[in-house]
Amino acid sequence: MSTPTTPAPAPAVPAGPKVNRLGLPVAEYQGARSTLCPGCGHDVVTNTLISALWEMGVEPHLVAKMSGIGCSSKTPNYFLNRSWGFNSVHGRMPTVATGALLANRTLRGIGVSGDGDTAAIGMGHFVHLLRRNVPMVYVCENNGVYGLTKGQFSPTADVGSKLKSGVANDLPPVDLCSLAIELGCGFVARSFSADRKQLLQILKAAVAHRGLAFLDVISPCVTFNDHPGSTKSYDYGREHQEAVNEIGFVPSWEHAEREVDVPPGEAIDVEMPNGGTIKVRKVREDFDPRDRAAALDLLREANVKKEFITGLFYVAPQDQNFLDHLNLVDEPLATLPEERVRPSKAALEQIMAELR
Repeated sequence: MSTPTTPAPAPAVPAGPKVNRLGLPVAEYQGARSTLCPGCGHDVVTNTLISALWEMGVEPHLVAKMSGIGCSSKTPNYFLNRSWGFNSVHGRMPTVATGALLANRTLRGIGVSGDGDTAAIGMGHFVHLLRRNVPMVYVCENNGVYGLTKGQFSPTADVGSKLKSGVANDLPPVDLCSLAIELGCGFVARSFSADRKQLLQILKAAVAHRGLAFLDVISPCVTFNDHPGSTKSYDYGREHQEAVNEIGFVPSWEHAEREVDVPPGEAIDVEMPNGGTIKVRKVREDFDPRDRAAALDLLREANVKKEFITGLFYVAPQDQNFLDHLNLVDEPLATLPEERVRPSKAALEQIMAELR
């Protein structure tokens, strides 16, 4: 009689990488190794963008990354290697992005800029991007200084904020969020690069927005503006940040009843035209991010009190954006055959007749 033997264990199955709804691992959303200073807030924004785009299942080859000049504008090199990209002249990213998205509306635009690139030389281009409602995610990595030119104050530096030398800024700052709301942007938020949990949810909701989604991220410069006296340092942000709401985002392909990381309390559900739901829990009493006037009042009050507030300030899900208003066809303009883009002889004669 033979002695029973213990069955051999089943061979181990190699664990594969975790994939998103497209079957892609997060590595497909990464880019080159960062050359920014160790600890730079911009790298946190990059890593959070990678997570947001991966979790949302955005197809990398259908993304157009745009930037201008500055430390922030190096960011697109550090995510989505398989996407399209263009590094424009200083301050001209909004214009280049508008042209690219007009030429090919199948692309998803993601622009990364800085406070100097946006609020100084690029201000004229930025305001027209806002009023046109060009469909893209616009991230401004805001550190209050010019990091590539030895740390001078930028237009977003707060009154009283000091340089390392002790020089204090005596000019009022440009509030990019107030400006965006004034000019009709339908998605306006602010976050802090040290608050990755909040930043991730806001970025995911921004990706689902059909029009222009503007996100101002306070992103400390560890070389020139992360010292006592700075109002855009890590320590100042951690000590003074006050969230006006807490949000979670449920994508359209998941059950709306799914639990999201929003604590119990009075909550608002904002349905997005492209699908998905933003779940907003009020932290400040009676503040509703769907109320444009209330959002502007909130920001003005915070500026007077010198408060550092973050969260989703304004959201107005829109069915139409700049491309819709122009009645563009769904196909990329560059792929249209000649017979669809060249006016007929009769059409040209009619145009000439109207000009006489």
